[in-house]
Amino acid sequence: MNLSGKTALVTGASSGMGFAIAEQLQQAGARVFGLCRNISKIPAAVHPISCDLTSPEQIDAAFASLDALDILINNAGIAILSGISDGDPADWQKMWQVNVHALATCCQKSLALFPESGGQIVNISSMSGHRVPRTGGFYAPTKFAVRAISDALRTELRSQDNPTRVACVSPGFVDTPLLDVYFKGREQQLEETKTSMDMLTAEDVAESVMHILRTPAHVDVSDIMLRCTQQKI
Repeated sequence: MNLSGKTALVTGASSGMGFAIAEQLQQAGARVFGLCRNISKIPAAVHPISCDLTSPEQIDAAFASLDALDILINNAGIAILSGISDGDPADWQKMWQVNVHALATCCQKSLALFPESGGQIVNISSMSGHRVPRTGGFYAPTKFAVRAISDALRTELRSQDNPTRVACVSPGFVDTPLLDVYFKGREQQLEETKTSMDMLTAEDVAESVMHILRTPAHVDVSDIMLRCTQQKI
């Protein structure tokens, strides 16, 4: 696929899925901006935008630095094991700020930069946005919110005759640094999980994103759910 002439913004581009997505977009010919806190770790040839997504002011400044946009990939996210019954509300706030509020803000701000012919938004969600695993805690509700935001935005845009497309990619376990945070204090369980299944890679998820971007303008992909064959739920 040739994305020559297209401008893409990827949040959380310094590691894991965001890094892989930014890299594949760049290889497909797009002009790619990587938005993250640690801009030193984004792929080569990706244009850095330093931004803390918990700061509305920094999000405003990040989008003000762009003159046009065709593709927004909302990849940045936080996964902390924090239950509803006994979790730390400070952890809930962190996840809500990045996984939900910042994502919705980036969606809104991208619309002003998209061409009249419409842009493409891809929100990286999770299988935990479709069912709640035993350890889903507050993380799962944030991913249910991502799905609801995506559906709500799609409905609003259609009512406005705006051709911009909105999609989600919802992976199960992906072998990225995000797991180290989610399994903090349960390192042995993480090792057992990794040895029991051939987890998805960041590149697997990036391929699903690229599939969405390859579809013709009349095809509107709502969500792609994917997991490794050994993952049972």
